[in-house]
Amino acid sequence: MRKLLIVGAAGLVAAIGFAPIASAAADPASKARATPKGWNYEIKDGKRVPKADRQTSADGSWREEIRQGKCVTLKEKSSTGEYKESRRCN
Repeated sequence: MRKLLIVGAAGLVAAIGFAPIASAAADPASKARATPKGWNYEIKDGKRVPKADRQTSADGSWREEIRQGKCVTLKEKSSTGEYKESRRCN
């Protein structure tokens, strides 16, 4: 009976100790933290990823360049909602 009581108490202490860790991991807002505006990278999957270079026009259209090594991905969206994506590697 004494061993059962000790094991039960140890389990209770362990459960209480891991509760804050589990609740932080379950919080979806903790995963979607925004990188500050002045920084040139964002964090995805725990790694630094360069931010896209996006230029937005007054009419709502935008153009974005993403560099990955020697390749450049160009994403464009017009004010009418037409989306175009192209990729070139040198």
